[in-house]
Amino acid sequence: MKFYITTPLYYVNAEPHVGHTYTTVAADCLARFYRMKGYDVFFLTGTDEHGQKIYEASKKEGLTPIELADRVSEIFKNMWEKINISYDRFIRTTEKQHEEVVKKVFKNLLEKGELYKGEYKGFYCVHCESYVNVEDKTKPICPDCKRDISEISETSYFFKLSKYQNILENIIENTEFVKPDFRKNEVLNFVKIGLSDLSITRRNVAWGIESPTDEKYTIYVWFDALLNYLSGIGYLYDEETFKKYWPPDVQLIGKDIMRFHHIIWPAILLSLNLPLPKKIFAHGWWISGKEKISKSKGNIISPEYFINEYGPDPFRFFLLREIPFGLDGEFSEENFKKRYNSDLVNDFGNLLNRTLNLIEKKFNDYVPEGEIDNQIIEISYDVYKKFSEKIENISFSEAIEEIWKLVVFLNKYLDEKTPWRETANSEKTIISVFYGIRNLLIFLYPFIPQTCEKMANMLGLKIEEIKKLGNFKIKYSGRIKIGKREIIFYRKK
Repeated sequence: MKFYITTPLYYVNAEPHVGHTYTTVAADCLARFYRMKGYDVFFLTGTDEHGQKIYEASKKEGLTPIELADRVSEIFKNMWEKINISYDRFIRTTEKQHEEVVKKVFKNLLEKGELYKGEYKGFYCVHCESYVNVEDKTKPICPDCKRDISEISETSYFFKLSKYQNILENIIENTEFVKPDFRKNEVLNFVKIGLSDLSITRRNVAWGIESPTDEKYTIYVWFDALLNYLSGIGYLYDEETFKKYWPPDVQLIGKDIMRFHHIIWPAILLSLNLPLPKKIFAHGWWISGKEKISKSKGNIISPEYFINEYGPDPFRFFLLREIPFGLDGEFSEENFKKRYNSDLVNDFGNLLNRTLNLIEKKFNDYVPEGEIDNQIIEISYDVYKKFSEKIENISFSEAIEEIWKLVVFLNKYLDEKTPWRETANSEKTIISVFYGIRNLLIFLYPFIPQTCEKMANMLGLKIEEIKKLGNFKIKYSGRIKIGKREIIFYRKK
């Protein structure tokens, strides 16, 4: 069984912010979960490096476009390393391999009659790298980013997007292609307004892939960027890998790029006679006050600060725990701190610390022998089933809620059984809680992998034991020597 997952490619005009990190951590969580289930996973991410916006950003910094792209793509790679992103390939659209694929696809579509030459006249937003419709042509403003836009008129090659209107309507209405479900009407309404053919070349853009035509126009940056999902797994140069992983099982995007991914992207695939992705999930935005967090709003939240102050896993945990994936959510350090102190310090960290302390003091660093309480076996099975269903439905916060039922149960179980008392049946209580915590590490590993590995070492478990979902069924008879105890989550004031 295979699982192919992608993030969008991130534009190199800005360094990674909380929005980029959100999508990438979510994709990483899914990739880790399916690896734990035994799937052959391919996880693709990377950077989008062409277009007028990059050209202008590089000029402002006194750099060439490729110098800017080289620098920022490395920053993204370093950030993903800091928060333990387990991607299989990091693709850059300036790679020769990708550029060759884009040219071959362009030529292929031209030969098939899917492209034609015409005259483009309209408005173009450099910031969004998008052709836009405007209501007031005397004061043209981009409907998405609200910036000034320019009118252009030039000869261009067009993609026959309008040809696919009816089939796209059918796909959107009757399949799982658009996720979450409440996004379907939004996409469908846009399609039903009527699709216009798409200009996919620019005559006066200095930075991009040249069209394989006599004019040597620059290929539209979105047409170029979308094809990374093909080139990233070998389309037209490594057919064995491509055949193995295509189509994508899940593609994660922000809701601001839905039209490109839910309309233009499937139309391109249909024109190439390729199967469509099984689902493209558009998540919401993190907001500060009432504004979307973005560079243009000047309210960027840097992942670097939270990683340095709290650690990479608490940052990952907050992103996936705080709000239902798909909806907008408020990001503030106050919210972060509350979640950190409540869930990770009070509930999870305290559970581990109490248990290890008891094993040290009462059983001389060895997990005692004994039977595991059936209650904990049953709740572990129930949590496994429900959390798995939630994560397969890309409901991360709900998946953690299911796992947290086991955290709460184990803390309450310790309180009720009072294993620190001389008269208590400590052996059965401790080995039962130990088994439950081991299962928590398995269930939480996709979300907070570094923490789970540290805790596994403290419990005297091998790291590989917590990297396979089915291992939660294994019961212990005891006599496991625990490792050195340390505090992982420190309370923040």
